[in-house]
Amino acid sequence: MIKKRYAKDSSSCTVTFIIQPEQAEGISTAFVAGDFNNWSHSATPMKKTANGSFEASVKLDTGREFHFRYLLDGGRWDNDWHADKYVQSHFRDADNSVVIV
Repeated sequence: MIKKRYAKDSSSCTVTFIIQPEQAEGISTAFVAGDFNNWSHSATPMKKTANGSFEASVKLDTGREFHFRYLLDGGRWDNDWHADKYVQSHFRDADNSVVIV
């Protein structure tokens, strides 16, 4: 799930990436990796919430599309089931999630 909060001047958008509890079941760590953090496996950790979901917020420039995926427990890549769209990854035989801001 993705929540978007645009700045008053629309120059940026704070995007909150959320892994729902049913997708996060049994997971102890999660990171969001994408274009916005050079696909870092550790730059954007997600915080586990009381309801069992994971969340992380990132401020992004508007007027762009950003590819991303979730890295779960350091070894499993997963997509966001509620992404704005999906595109073929250039590096893996998989799709990337895309957020449009």
